Amino acid sequence: MSTVIEQPVEARLVAAAPRMQSFPATLRYDRRDPFAVSMTFPGPATLDGVDVSWTFARDLLAAGLHGCEGNGDVRVRPYGYDRTVLEFHASEGTAVVHVRSGEIRSFLKATGDLVPLGLEHLQLDLDHELAELMRRP
Repeated sequence: MSTVIEQPVEARLVAAAPRMQSFPATLRYDRRDPFAVSMTFPGPATLDGVDVSWTFARDLLAAGLHGCEGNGDVRVRPYGYDRTVLEFHASEGTAVVHVRSGEIRSFLKATGDLVPLGLEHLQLDLDHELAELMRRP
């Protein structure tokens, strides 16, 4: 069984222009880091023209489907019935992105099938991780 789930999504960047620009993005989950998800944006959608990936809590993404969540660099909230807003805050500015809520639900279902929400801790081998930390100079 694969330990990684990747799902392409259509993201719309909210900008000052009247029409939002649409671009592909990728949601990613790796059971080796069971509490986190990442969202990667292609170079043409970023200020520097290089791929950018944001990593944040899977439960933040899930909770953001139902209400305003997050108070740090990543914030998630519903927007109407079928859209979810993700805000990415950096020193360069804030990117506000709309994604279809159905695409996020589909992704979260797949991650939940791999590692159920609330059982992420069972994926961690804390003894091994601690041994690795103690070995490092």
